[in-house]
Amino acid sequence: MDAVIAPRLRLRTANGTFELGERAGRPWLMGIVNATPDSFSDGGLHPTLEDRLALAQTLLDAGADLIDIGGESGVTTQPPVKPEIEIERVVPLIERVAGELGALVSVDTYKPAVARAAIAAGAAIVNDVSGLRDPGLAEVCAQTGAGLVIMHTRARPKEKLLDPALDGRVVGDVEAFLHKRIELALARGMEFEQLLLDPGPDFGKTPAQTVEVLRALPALRALGRPVLLAVSRKDFIGAITRRPPRGRLAGTLAAIGHGVDAGVHVLRVHDVADVADFLAVRAILAGDALVESGLMLATELRREQAVDPAASGA
Repeated sequence: MDAVIAPRLRLRTANGTFELGERAGRPWLMGIVNATPDSFSDGGLHPTLEDRLALAQTLLDAGADLIDIGGESGVTTQPPVKPEIEIERVVPLIERVAGELGALVSVDTYKPAVARAAIAAGAAIVNDVSGLRDPGLAEVCAQTGAGLVIMHTRARPKEKLLDPALDGRVVGDVEAFLHKRIELALARGMEFEQLLLDPGPDFGKTPAQTVEVLRALPALRALGRPVLLAVSRKDFIGAITRRPPRGRLAGTLAAIGHGVDAGVHVLRVHDVADVADFLAVRAILAGDALVESGLMLATELRREQAVDPAASGA
């Protein structure tokens, strides 16, 4: 696949309008902060509000352009979270990330009540992993001016659906589904420039079907909206590499490189610093970024001493 420059497209959000695309080798980075105890890849690592705020700051310092905050994991072995509990989880964090840290925030939810509370707390974008199953979510975004990520999935929230009948035709299903959901969002009062599209890797897809969709990413440009790619630590990478979630960084970087070549606009990632480094070196080597003639490695970065486990208390 020949590399594609992401077309310049405007994105309207509750916190202003932004230009995406045509930034060589550098899509927006969406850092992930889970306000849940059962995330598939980092459940329990950041249990308190202060822990999650600190993580958000770390991701911003590492180069995140926005922070995606979710109060319900996609783990299918647990029931859906009640809206009031989800609100309790995300609103205090959104208030502080948007307020104290001054960050652009998206909320990962498919529930209109949660979206409305999150936007009131400072969220600018709603990241809906249900495929706009509840059209009321589009109405909330229309009323508040929030951006909306529409994701392809045939599965209900918290449902694992692996349908072999989609083999060989899943790409057409993604394109047709997203086209219909765009029409639905517009019919509920949204503007075209408020929408982002997500092909939904792993959602209602086998690993092979996810690969099929990712190979066809450039086709989504015909829909005219920015594409968000959420491949970080996903199951299809684990199926290929035989590694658990936190061992999938190398595979994630490979998938991200493919997505950048396909012209995606936003990357939703856990490991922001590593992805930022990957994109920086990639852009330099591709000639998409300038190299100063005096570029040198700082002396303190030239080598590292071995760590004595006994001295560190490990």
